[in-house]
Amino acid sequence: MPTRRGWRFLLGVMVVAVASSAVHYTDNAINWAEYPHPEPGSSVPDPSDWVIGASWFAFTAAGILGLWWFSRGRVMAAAVAIAVYSGSGLVSIGHYLAPGATGMPAWRQTLIGVDIVLGAVLFVFACWAVVTLRPSPASRGTAR
Repeated sequence: MPTRRGWRFLLGVMVVAVASSAVHYTDNAINWAEYPHPEPGSSVPDPSDWVIGASWFAFTAAGILGLWWFSRGRVMAAAVAIAVYSGSGLVSIGHYLAPGATGMPAWRQTLIGVDIVLGAVLFVFACWAVVTLRPSPASRGTAR
């Protein structure tokens, strides 16, 4: 069962992550041409502005579902959904695979950095939840 402290931590990080990613993804989609892009023919993905915008909604839906499941004690399902949501921030590492990424304005670098850090925190939280909060075999009725 989720702990009160775990719930508060998750909720706090998720609120900040959703707010930060909303700003970052909106800027990325609206100002797509201002962001560095991979060289033509590169194997690095270069999603379009609409894919970036749509992916925010998909990632965020997974995060909200993870929160909901976590609040109801469905730790394994919540951990998977939270890990998927963590990709919303972790995928921001991809900006630095394009030449010129370090030349972006400091405020964009900050948004990207915050998204990456929060994505990592949420991924670690999901792993922690699986290892720490999963029911023991005895509580699942499989002990003999």
